[in-house]
Amino acid sequence: MSETNPRRIVIGDVHGHYEGLMILLEAIAPTSDDRVYFLGDLIDRGPHSAQVVNFVKRNNYPCLLGNHEQMLLSIITEEKAFSPRMQAWLYSGGQATVASYHEATIPDDHLDWFKSLPTYMDLGDIWLTHAGVDPSKPVIEQTAEQLCWIREEFHSIPKPYFPDKQIIIGHTITFTLPGVSPGQLAQGQGWLDIDTGAYHPRSGWLTGLDITNNLVYQVNIFRNYLRALPLQDAAIAIDPAKIRVNRRD
Repeated sequence: MSETNPRRIVIGDVHGHYEGLMILLEAIAPTSDDRVYFLGDLIDRGPHSAQVVNFVKRNNYPCLLGNHEQMLLSIITEEKAFSPRMQAWLYSGGQATVASYHEATIPDDHLDWFKSLPTYMDLGDIWLTHAGVDPSKPVIEQTAEQLCWIREEFHSIPKPYFPDKQIIIGHTITFTLPGVSPGQLAQGQGWLDIDTGAYHPRSGWLTGLDITNNLVYQVNIFRNYLRALPLQDAAIAIDPAKIRVNRRD
């Protein structure tokens, strides 16, 4: 493990699980020199979205826009209280987010912060985004919709999108990919998925990746169980030919 170089640490989809996040970060023990990045989807599903957002925002940790933050932003100008988009967000875990604020509305400073979140971060040899990229388009043509929502078209790429960068993503729970068990990471052609489904009853694993030392830290939300293991032991290689692609016209 590196004792002198600052570490780069990436945290997967937290989904409102503040207590689990605190346990995970206590195990990782980032110093003031380390860089901690969040892949988005801080909110929804879990019980403490407001606390998670407060923590990340207060500590100025770089954070990406996830599809759940994007869903929330898409409805804040809705005039109808129960529009289809609002119902979709509430059904996707938004009710838990609203409850976590203990108020009728989400504070403007949190909404403004969500609006400021980038859709990707380029760290040189590492490229962070929430969901992936459209493999048919250059970076400049990628939309927030694609970067926050894409799945099969990206997972099934037969060769790396970047020749010199690894893409690290969340969004898709890893055990939904072929051959991956709950808690395992999924590794494809030039990409690594670290969303291990913290909120999901089949999993409960919240993952943090120490890129510098190729070390995976995980806490199980439901069992309060911690573990750390080498990336090579935590990640399962995905055969792109086994990914079912839903083509969209």
